[in-house]
Amino acid sequence: MNTQPLAITAQAMTDALRERLAPEHLEVVDESAQHAGHAGANGTGAGTHFRVRIASPMFQGKPRLARHRLVYDALQGFIDQGVHAIAIEVL
Repeated sequence: MNTQPLAITAQAMTDALRERLAPEHLEVVDESAQHAGHAGANGTGAGTHFRVRIASPMFQGKPRLARHRLVYDALQGFIDQGVHAIAIEVL
């Protein structure tokens, strides 16, 4: 188990999703600045609120909840490190 803190960036999350889910399409956008002053914001304007747009062959035949669970499982290390919100759009 990796005990090193993860850099919470859109690129780091992109890398993790590519490794775990081999997506055909993937966009990860840091929307933290839009949530300044909201719950979970860390005051830096980065690293807390993300939007993920993803299409993966691993989603084939799975219901929406199972698809979202795959994304959350791939990003669990970031969630543990302080990501507050992930909006998932399965394409």
